[in-house]
Amino acid sequence: MASLFKDRSASASIPSSTTPPPLYNIPVSSFFPVVSESLTWVYTTLAIILALLVLEQTVYRYKKQNLPGPSWSIPIIGKFADSLSPTLENYKAQWNSGALSALSVFNIFIVIASSNEYTRKIFNSPTYAEPCLVNSAKQVLCPDNWVFLTGKVHVDFRRGLNTLFTRKALGIYVTIQDVISRKHFAKWLADSSETHQPIMMTARDANMDTSLRVFCGKHIPDHAAQEIADKYWAITVALELVNFPLALPGTKVYKAIQARKIALKWLELAAHNSKIAMAQGGEPECMLDEWVQELANPEYKGRRDFSDREMAMVVFSFLFASQDAMSSGLIYGLQHLADNPDILAKVREEQERVRAGDYEKPLTLEMMDDMPYLKAFVKESLRVKPPVTMVPYRALKPFPISDTYTAPVGSMVIPSIYPSLHDESIFPDPDKLIPERWLDPASTANANPRNYLVFGSGPHRCIGLEYANMNIALTLANAAVLMNFDHKITPESNEVQMIATIFPKDGCLMKFSPRV
Repeated sequence: MASLFKDRSASASIPSSTTPPPLYNIPVSSFFPVVSESLTWVYTTLAIILALLVLEQTVYRYKKQNLPGPSWSIPIIGKFADSLSPTLENYKAQWNSGALSALSVFNIFIVIASSNEYTRKIFNSPTYAEPCLVNSAKQVLCPDNWVFLTGKVHVDFRRGLNTLFTRKALGIYVTIQDVISRKHFAKWLADSSETHQPIMMTARDANMDTSLRVFCGKHIPDHAAQEIADKYWAITVALELVNFPLALPGTKVYKAIQARKIALKWLELAAHNSKIAMAQGGEPECMLDEWVQELANPEYKGRRDFSDREMAMVVFSFLFASQDAMSSGLIYGLQHLADNPDILAKVREEQERVRAGDYEKPLTLEMMDDMPYLKAFVKESLRVKPPVTMVPYRALKPFPISDTYTAPVGSMVIPSIYPSLHDESIFPDPDKLIPERWLDPASTANANPRNYLVFGSGPHRCIGLEYANMNIALTLANAAVLMNFDHKITPESNEVQMIATIFPKDGCLMKFSPRV
């Protein structure tokens, strides 16, 4: 019996498969290598990121040297946050910090010139720097656009385009400008209300219509002109000084590229139609016609074989140069006239003399020549509120801008226009609108033409400056005699909205009524 209980007691022991292993059998040594390997990757990644950030700051400080500007750059994005809502006040602070100053945006190193000397040096040093406009410009305007040419190739190409801005050509354009401005002013009056309305987009539409008809005439259908006008705003906002650099769907740059494709499609058609019209013996009625006819002139010495696309690209570059800048000039011109009734009265007095009371008579180039006060007003209005405040260039090689500083190759170097136009030693009361300063041959303004940089300087100076001045002057002349306009001044009227060019922040609130 005892042996029986003994045997059963032994046989009742816990099965080995359910017995917990002793603690000292846990494989602790196999756990730590996994943890250690994970931490190693974390530490390595953090070390690499830290090293890159240190390198970024080191490179920035090395490029900056002793220039005024932030002592260090916000990692990766730099001053990008500030560029999302640029203000004239911030730019003034940058300009006031020194004749040359530096900053970084998305690791693009930027050198800003504020003095007239360094600004003109950048403009006039094509072997050291080329225009890049903004970082997205080549994506939007096409990298093979003639505006990006440099050196002899650019000089030769530009020389061939000078024929588009001769006095004969301007005489054709002034007739078109007169008709289009009257058409739009009639519409403004028909659509006017008792309340003040922003005219920013309204004026842009009128300017786009003028540009397309001057450049393309009847060779572009109305619905195509409207489509270009509707889409062009996408190009404007994509050409801000700083934008998200990749053309991903939904981004400003991507939308601008799609708008450019639409515009070029219609402009190529216009070039094709112009060639047909001129081959059939037609008379020039627009810029394309004048160009095609000149190319066929036996006495013409330049290049003759321009494809439809090449001609469309040139017209598109003119559209880009004229749309935003002339719209800005026109809007501020209207605002300045409305806010200065004494100046408006002088403009109207001159118009009465030149037109002899016949306001329906079409304007001619000869009539425009006889309007010195209007020309002085336009020049002064553009000085006080220059459409373009700066023009970015890119350094092609180390650029010794000053005796003590050389901009690194690849950096963006920006000549600033605004400070030269508001130099108190050249323009007393620089923020005040004084057209008379241009009517006095002995004035400091006339004695220092180097400071009047509204249209740039050097080999890339605006080729259409006479056309632009004429268009703004003619439009304002017709506005002065055909309409009364009242400007509602708000706290934002004199604040600047900075896009590709500048505009009143409140959109310029106007109310129009016909002159009796």
